[in-house]
Amino acid sequence: MRVEQVTAPVAYHGEGPVWSPRWGGLRWLDMLAGDVLSLDGDGNVSRSHVGPVAAALRPRRNGGAVIGIERGFLLEDPDGSRTPLPELWSSDDVRMNEGGCDPDGRFYCGSMAYDQRSGAASLYRLDADLTVAVVLSGVTVSNGLEWSPDGSRAYYNDTATHRISVFDYDRESGLTDRRTFVEIPDGGQPDGLTVDVEGGVWTAIVNGGAVHRYTPDGRLDEVLTVPARKVTACTFGGAKLDELFITTSREGLPEGADPLAGALFRASPQIAGRPVREFAG
Repeated sequence: MRVEQVTAPVAYHGEGPVWSPRWGGLRWLDMLAGDVLSLDGDGNVSRSHVGPVAAALRPRRNGGAVIGIERGFLLEDPDGSRTPLPELWSSDDVRMNEGGCDPDGRFYCGSMAYDQRSGAASLYRLDADLTVAVVLSGVTVSNGLEWSPDGSRAYYNDTATHRISVFDYDRESGLTDRRTFVEIPDGGQPDGLTVDVEGGVWTAIVNGGAVHRYTPDGRLDEVLTVPARKVTACTFGGAKLDELFITTSREGLPEGADPLAGALFRASPQIAGRPVREFAG
């Protein structure tokens, strides 16, 4: 399967792509610049600054977006006005990193220490009433989070573990019975992930220049080679949700070492994704 370049290297640390018809297409993040990027139908990229860090975003059911920012959450209204919620911590050594919405419209975002020290982070859940709960602690680099098509399972990456975890899920119990879904071979580090309509799990391998697809029973059945070294996340988009958009990063790379790092890429698997879940708040 061919992976094609969509944009120039427009991001320092590209992350968190999300497709929504509410936005007219694709948004993703230049995370450490604190910017939300948007791709229009002509391939032009615009950006909007939200703070020191733009960690994750999802559409809201009534319009606008919810955005994970450096130390908490921000609500964007349909008119573009933004309201930051109270910070969840005050120290400057930990930041938000990645997230997603559950089948019941609750938004999750996980954190990481800037120095990536072990166990310093947590996974937080923002409910529709804007209360916040810690649902997982002792995390190192909280990354991809997405649910199976029927909503009964959630897949989750703590990059430092070199594995994708799977949880059982229901509204009342939340995430339960964490266990290993797959171990990434050869020391691979899983980053952002998405799930297709067949329940296949697609995960970016940030130190491997690739995206892996695993079947629902954990078998590796597709490897997409991306012409940039640090592959950070992926999502399905396009009018039929049959295009896989892939973000990349040049964080930590020597100048000129990877000319396409920070570009957005696209592939066309013979399978589609499902509409993104929206925040109910």
